[in-house]
Amino acid sequence: QVQLVESGGALVQAGDSLRLSCAASGRTFSMYAVGWFRQDPGKEREFLAAISWSGATTYYAHSVKGRFTISRDNAKNTVFLQMNSLRPEDTAVYYCAATMSGSYLDEQYEYDYWGQGTQVTVSS
Repeated sequence: QVQLVESGGALVQAGDSLRLSCAASGRTFSMYAVGWFRQDPGKEREFLAAISWSGATTYYAHSVKGRFTISRDNAKNTVFLQMNSLRPEDTAVYYCAATMSGSYLDEQYEYDYWGQGTQVTVSS
């Protein structure tokens, strides 16, 4: 069992940077791949980035590649999402999720555990 808690969401201005954290409980967290998703009200949940259990492999959605960076510190049971050059359209609730699967990490159905989300609001 893994419990995930996101933090770091805030109200920022366009062009600012923000780093989200996903803290996990559970001794086996290092065995899980982790993904970040976001959802704006009225829209479907969108995949952003994922990282393999070791951190050796990362995946990004085209919409955030080059602006967002995912990383992890398994010693601290934490995964990060560094977000740069934020835009108003990045406004959403951001979720992290964990899976023992090593494939299709851009698909929500692959993930077994989800956090409660953290709000990011980008003003123009």
